[in-house]
Parts: sequence; structure tokens; C-alpha cells
Amino acid sequence: MAFPAANPVTQSVSGFKRGTLFFKSSLPRNRFNVLFNGIAGVFATIAVLPLFLVLAYVLFKGGSLLRPGLFTQLPPAPGLSGGGIGNAILGTLLVTLLASLIAIPVGVGGGIYLAEYSRKGWFAQFVRFGNDVLAGVPSIISGVFVYGAIVATRVFFNQSYSALAGGIALAVLMLPTVIKTTDEGLRLVSNDLRLGAYGVGASRFVTITRITLPAALTPIATGMVLAIARAAGETAPLIFTALFSPFWPEGVFNPIATMSVLIFNFAIMPYEAQNQLAWAASFVLVMMILLANLVARRIAARSKT
Repeated sequence: MAFPAANPVTQSVSGFKRGTLFFKSSLPRNRFNVLFNGIAGVFATIAVLPLFLVLAYVLFKGGSLLRPGLFTQLPPAPGLSGGGIGNAILGTLLVTLLASLIAIPVGVGGGIYLAEYSRKGWFAQFVRFGNDVLAGVPSIISGVFVYGAIVATRVFFNQSYSALAGGIALAVLMLPTVIKTTDEGLRLVSNDLRLGAYGVGASRFVTITRITLPAALTPIATGMVLAIARAAGETAPLIFTALFSPFWPEGVFNPIATMSVLIFNFAIMPYEAQNQLAWAASFVLVMMILLANLVARRIAARSKT
């Protein structure tokens, strides 16, 4: 039950005299408390303001351009109106799927090794340090690396730019998040579960696959969704690897259109129709990433209940 600030509250503590407590707003400490609470609120508002401004501006510029043909048609030739971004949507989904098929098994396996097989060894510490460094490397470095290792050398059937190369570049960016969340999720699992499984004769492999992994599934799934959301919005690695195509996807060994590269290409064109498609693609991409983050938060919230 809440009491008004001006009402006195009487307390009696053993060994001390009975006294009356008042909240005096005129005291310097209370004034400082109000001041710094206000400053913290202002800084919090400034921190989230760019998010709302970006969402509102993209919604205003791109939301009004949504139409059924936007999702089913190819982009028009430069200078012509109409068309859509259907090939870029499919390309983004395909490249992100390829990146997930590469990064998720490797990342989960790496996290299992760090948490279950070499938790405190020097090699595990080295891998964790390298993983943290990789997480902070600019995404364009990943694109340049894959360009030099795969695109320029034409490793895949003498093809240069391809959807598979773009997926590999995005997988490099996804790996740190998947490894980190898997490692941290497994380390949060109580060691009593492992000891109980060992006590009934289960092997380490069975303990991991039947006990610890299911127990840490929620944080691992959250990390996967966040990694996918980050990969779907990257542009620089795809410019060096997947390039762009004005046609429908023709397989994983050919150049492919993605929404992020389409936005980059069309936003700098001196044509109003292409600029509008860039805004529409921006809106669709932001909504996809926002939805992925909401799914991740939903999964994380379920782990706390």
C-alpha cells in the first residue's frame, strides 16, 4: 500500500529510539536524486530516438509504395516505372538460408566443444578470444576475404560471383553470434544434470544430445535468430561475393539479387522509379529484421518463464 510522501512513517527498531521519517524534497541529496533521474531519462530517450526516427521515416517513404506486384515482379529497366523486388526477396532468403546451413552447424558444434569438452583449456580460451575479435571485424573484411579466397579463384565450377559465395561471407559474420550464444547457453546449464546422467551410465555424447542441449535450446535458438537477422541486412559482403542480378535466381553458382544490394544500387540512380523501389525494399527489409528480432525476444522471454 503506497503512502503519500508527506505523511510521516514511524519506525521502532530494537536498540534505537522511536523516530519519525519524512521525505524532504528540499534536501540536497533528494534534489540530486531527482536531477540525475531526469538526466538518465533524457539519455535513455536519446538512445532509442534514432530507432523510432528510422522506423517512422522508412514507414513514411516506403510503406506507401507497397503493392502486390512489388513482391511478384522483376525490377524495371533503368528509367522505367513499375516492376517490383521479387527476385531480391527470393535472393535474400536464399543467401541467408545458405549462410544458416553453414554457420549454424559449425557454430553450434564449436559452442559445444568450448562448453563441454574444453571449458578451461588454453585452446578454448584462444578460440573464445578469436571469436570475440571476429565479432568486431567490419563486415566488408569478410566480403574481401571471401572474394579473394573464392570469387577471384573461381573455386566453384569456374564461377566467380555466386549466391554460394555470398552465403559463405554471411556465414562468417554469423559464426561469432552462434558460437557465443551456444557456449554461454550450455555453461548456464546446471552441472548436476550432467552428473546425474553420468551416474546412470550415459556417455558424454548422450548427455550432451539428450540432456544439456535440450536444456540450453532456448538461448541457442535466440542466438540463431539474431545471427540470421544480422546476416539478412548486410550489404558490403554481398557486393564482393553475390554481386547483383536483375533476373530471377538461377541457382547457387550464379550472381543473385539481394534486397540490401538492390537498395544500394537503386538509391544512387538518378531515376525516381528506382529510388521508390529502394525505399520500398528498405521498408520490407526493416520489417523482416524487426520481425526476426521480435521472434528472438519472444524466445528469450519464454526461457525466463
